[in-house]
Amino acid sequence: MSPTTVVILVALGAAVGVFGTLVGAGGGFILTPILLLIYPRDTAATITAISLVVVFFNALSGSAAYARQRRIDYRAGIAFALATLPGAVAGALLVGAAPRRLFDAVMACLLGGLAIWLISGGARDDRAGHGPTGTPRLLTDRDGTTYRYSVRTRRGVAYSVGVGFISSFLGIGGGVIHVPLLVRALGFPVHVATATSHFVLANMAAVGTVTHIAAGSFAGGTGIHRAIALSLGVVGGAQVGAWLSQRAGSVIIQRLLAVALAALAVRLLVTVL
Repeated sequence: MSPTTVVILVALGAAVGVFGTLVGAGGGFILTPILLLIYPRDTAATITAISLVVVFFNALSGSAAYARQRRIDYRAGIAFALATLPGAVAGALLVGAAPRRLFDAVMACLLGGLAIWLISGGARDDRAGHGPTGTPRLLTDRDGTTYRYSVRTRRGVAYSVGVGFISSFLGIGGGVIHVPLLVRALGFPVHVATATSHFVLANMAAVGTVTHIAAGSFAGGTGIHRAIALSLGVVGGAQVGAWLSQRAGSVIIQRLLAVALAALAVRLLVTVL
């Protein structure tokens, strides 16, 4: 790659890291559609492989920042992370059989559907969960903010199995699906959901990446070089995103996520049509 290309990819990675960590989605839901647009000749497997590498470093960096903020629900996070692993392996193996046009259309529909779901649900209180009853949780972060909510671990594990497959197959990391599920279906406060989602993402993306490497999904050295350049930017960006999350309200985070999803869905549909 030329030096100019490297600089552009590092800058793109930084932007993805900031926004992906801010909304707890790992950045893959932004990066994968962008890669689809700028590398139209690459296979779906190569695109998802590159994206998952970046998602891993983004989630790892973001998780470290969220751990310092004490916003990760480790009990739920460990259970959900383990549940995503079988699907993460299966998704990484099966994506190689997906035609690009079909892959782009599925991605657009998924992003659009999630955007509508978030927008239609209204605002959520950031300190109290509103989902189904379950095991009570009381979490106090480093700033002294207390979050009270309940967790249905079995339901979350069931969701996570599907999230692992879909996110690895599409290369989006899963946070864009997991955060809405944690908030809307399981009743997590938004800030706890974003932090816990990053913890789950780091584990799931690592397994998906190793599977892609074993399957030979990277397009020779080019794919690996792109992934490295993007990852260099995303690590620093993730720290900035975690810092901004302390200053952004839950309503702002949800709206930013919904707008980004809708915009990327429209752009991909235009390409497919």
